[in-house]
Amino acid sequence: MDADLQEFRLNTKDRIARNAMTRLDFYGIDAIGLRARDELLPGRLIVIEGTDGVGRSTQLSLLRPWLESSGYAVIDTEMTSSILAGNGLKQAKEGNTLGPITLNLFYATDFVDRFESQILPALRAGFIVLVDRYIYSLIARARVRSADPQWLRSIYGLALKPDAIFYLRISLDDLIPRVLQHGGFDYWESGMDLRMGEDLYESFINYQTRLIAEYEKMAHEYNFQVIEAAMPVEQIVAHLKQHIWPLLPQG
Repeated sequence: MDADLQEFRLNTKDRIARNAMTRLDFYGIDAIGLRARDELLPGRLIVIEGTDGVGRSTQLSLLRPWLESSGYAVIDTEMTSSILAGNGLKQAKEGNTLGPITLNLFYATDFVDRFESQILPALRAGFIVLVDRYIYSLIARARVRSADPQWLRSIYGLALKPDAIFYLRISLDDLIPRVLQHGGFDYWESGMDLRMGEDLYESFINYQTRLIAEYEKMAHEYNFQVIEAAMPVEQIVAHLKQHIWPLLPQG
């Protein structure tokens, strides 16, 4: 009996370890040697993607207290929130003078710093990590700005594959009223650095059309779970909870 119990415990330990190790699945290389150190990441990585104005922040603000009230430790992170590069990126964008290569590298630095200093430590500690746009928005924006796909893969290949990627899909007709309601057209979100139109509105239409087209391509490429952002907020969060719950440790 003791031998059977010991074997059961070992098998259980191995199974838990294997389950955790499947988390170490990268889009490219294991840049910092997590596999070599036999890292276990018991946390969960949940990503919400979509262009500006689709309601990502609203959904995350509803998911975090739900997860915390269910007994989970949670952190969230978003673009331009890196301690190393976040403020510098925001300041650099204020001048509307960044070139596409510099802009892409700035965003990449912001992501890698957050990945190394926020996301990985939280996953090691067993946290649920909610990410407001992961590498996919960065890649989509860079593609629209004619960045080389192979170059992008080399930059973002160190990223872990998330446990789930939820894409809030929206049509341009539904997006425009939301953007106007929340402060109007932004220089960068309108692609004015690319001069895609005679004015801010025309550039916004052309830029967001291309950006949404990139998201649609990536939905198949990266296995997004697509949610229609035009649905009521309550329906969207209910859908998210339904699909996140089975991914949590007790699931």
